[in-house]
Order: sequence, then C-alpha cells, then structure tokens
Amino acid sequence: MSAKSEDRLGLAQRLVAYGTRKGASEIEVRIAEGTESRLSVLDQQIDQLTESVFSDLNLRVFVDGKAASASSSDFSAETLERLVENAIARARLGGQDPFGGLPEAEPTPSGGGELGIFDPAVNEVTAEKRIAYAKAAEAVGLKDPRIKKSKGAACNTFVWSTSLANSKGFSGSYHRSLLNCYAGFQSGEGSNLFEDYWQDSSTHLADLKPPEEIGRTAVERVVRLLGGRMVESQVVPVVFDPQMSAWLLGFLGRCLSGAVVARRASFLTDKLGTAVGNPLVNIVDDGLLVGGRATVPFDGEGVPSRKTVVFDRGVLKSYLVDTYWGRKLKHPSTGSDGGTTNFYWAAGASSPEEIVRSVDRGLYFTRFLGLGQEPTTGDISVGAFGLWIEKGELTFPVSEVTVSANLGTMLKNVEMVGNDLEMRDQVCAPTIRIGGITVGGKKA
Repeated sequence: MSAKSEDRLGLAQRLVAYGTRKGASEIEVRIAEGTESRLSVLDQQIDQLTESVFSDLNLRVFVDGKAASASSSDFSAETLERLVENAIARARLGGQDPFGGLPEAEPTPSGGGELGIFDPAVNEVTAEKRIAYAKAAEAVGLKDPRIKKSKGAACNTFVWSTSLANSKGFSGSYHRSLLNCYAGFQSGEGSNLFEDYWQDSSTHLADLKPPEEIGRTAVERVVRLLGGRMVESQVVPVVFDPQMSAWLLGFLGRCLSGAVVARRASFLTDKLGTAVGNPLVNIVDDGLLVGGRATVPFDGEGVPSRKTVVFDRGVLKSYLVDTYWGRKLKHPSTGSDGGTTNFYWAAGASSPEEIVRSVDRGLYFTRFLGLGQEPTTGDISVGAFGLWIEKGELTFPVSEVTVSANLGTMLKNVEMVGNDLEMRDQVCAPTIRIGGITVGGKKA
C-alpha cells in the first residue's frame, strides 16, 4: 500500500469515527482516486488524446434503519464533516428499510498484491507509446486493399486506488491497473458495408497482445463477411464464436442480478437449485481470479471477493447479489456489489474446429446487431451476421438475418462447448454450439 492510499484510508477511518460520534448508527466511506488516459487515432492521425484525474469520496449513513448517501470531490475537513452531518440529518427524515444496513466485516485479501491486479509499468506508458501502439494496430488494416475505411484504433490506460472503511470494523485499500486497446475497420461496397473490430485488455503491460495481432484479427473479422447472402428462414443448430458466446453470457449475467431477481423481472426467479440448463452449462463468477480484468479483493461495500459457482452441470446454484438484495432474497452476498466480476462459461472438451465439423447445416455467428434482450422472459431477438456451415465447413458469409430464441431454451439445448476459453475481458466464454435456433431470412 502506498503512502497516499494509507492517507486516504486514514481519512475514511476518521470520517467513520466522526459520523459515529454525530449519531450515525452505521456509516461507510469509500474513496476512489486515479488517472484515465485515452488515446485514439484515425487514419494515422491523433483523434483523441486526453488524461483525466479523479478523486471521489462516497459515503452511506444509516440512522435507526433509515439511509442517506452523499459524495464529494472536495476533501477539505470542513466540507467532509458538513457532508457527514447533512447525510445524517437527511437519513433521519427518510423511511425505514428492514433490509438496509452494512455487511458484517469479514477478512479480505490484503491490498490485492497477491491477486496480480496492479502493474506499476502501466503508469510508465507514455502518450508517445500509446500513439505508436494504436498507429501500428490501425496500419495493418490501412495496408490491406480489402479494407475501405478505418473506424479508428485506440490504446487506453487506467490506474486507480480504492480505500474503504465502515463502522462494522472493515477497512482496506487496493491499487488497480488496466490497459485496453482496439482497432476497427469497414469493408464492402454501397449498401453492403460491414464493420467489425477486435480488442484486447490486460492488467499487466507485458500481457497485452501485440498491436499487429489486434489489427490482423480485426481485419479478418471484417473481410470474412464480404459478399454476405441471405438464407431461408429455418430452425438450425448455431455455433457462437467466443465473442458472441460472451454476449449471450452477459445477458445471462443480467438475469442473475439480485436486484432483477428480487423484483421478479428475471426468468430465473425461483429457479435456484433447479436444472435450468443441461450438464454442459458450467458458469462461474470469480472475483479472485489472479490477474483477472475485474479482480478486486473486496466489492464496493467491503464484502470479500470470492469464487461463486453459478451453474454446475446445468443446475442454478447461486444468484449474484450484494448485501441488500441478498437479504431480500435470503441469499448470502456473493461480493457482487457492482455486478459480475470475472464471469465465464467454463471450457469444454471440444476444439472450435470439431464443433464446426459437427454441423451438417447451420450458422456460425460472429456479430449481433441491436440489444433485443428481455430478462423477464429470457427472449432474444437481434440481427446477426456470420458464416453458413455446410457439411462441417464454413462456406459463405450470411447477412440480413434475425435470430429469435429464448435463453432458457438455449441453455437446455447446448450441444457442445469449446476448449478455447480465453480470459480477455470481464465476461468470457468459449465457442458454443446450440441446437434449435430460429433464424429469419428470406422466405423459402
């Protein structure tokens, strides 16, 4: 822990003590500080170059079951003491909530060092280095005659610290770093234009993919869609590439949220302990994954991060809840204040090539358009692009199709899961084959 984070943790502790003296039954103080550096290029020229510094203090107070919150970027003693006093006064005017209040303190990993979530080298990445990286990623596409237009490339860095203390006896701090880089391109002619991108993110500078690799992958994703055709409306098996599988998993994460479940706005409400999917559905939320993109030692209210098995062989084992919604659902907190952490579909036994070869006629999806997700029912309706599979081979690009499906039904119809899980982002999944998907295209 740096001297500065020690200072901020000390400030949080002093405000907790002050709020307790002023009448708060419970009080929590969270301080976040950091820098955000964004750089993008377009046609080898700088399009954006910004660096912002932020310092924010957020507090929650409870007085006899009544709650109020406040925030400030002014850390002067007078301002913060007045902030606490005003929050306590406002809390006394509110209504009681039997589910409110802070979590009980639990031991947490110290500072996040053993979790591999901070790399001091990220602080040393100069603007010149980020410019060179983004230009190198974009140059790959600009040199390719099949690419008509660049959609830009970027290299961004984020470094921050979080300190939290509360009247339940919790106090802790951690440092976090993250790099994110991407490149996007457009290809095609007239009304048949296609866009796609590729990106990589990493906690550690040394783990970031080379810019040329990001550029090449982005180019490949765009050009494989050229000459897209419509297909007849039909029900076929569908193969989701890892990016599309992650899109599907992200929707499932929304449906698992304690707030959504408790409001009965999820198709998974009252499904705990039941076989929602088939045995190939194994899904985990792991806030302690070493070096993970969303790994932290504790969540936004001081609950220790943990590894939560969400689905085990298709059986729904856990929702993802914070303290408040967990109390409503009579479900222990999963350290999920702020949503999912490192949320992934566990790798299966089949290679992506084996999965494609297993399909006689079907679609390999590479991109969706639109949101088209309804958590209450699990229904999905989106536009899609991809590649037609014929007798186990990727044959021609497919465009102008719609996908109509239900997530609950899809979980029961998973037929194969790939061995190609790669933790490149907060939500990740391998290649997945799902049967019985309705694909809308031209009329037969």
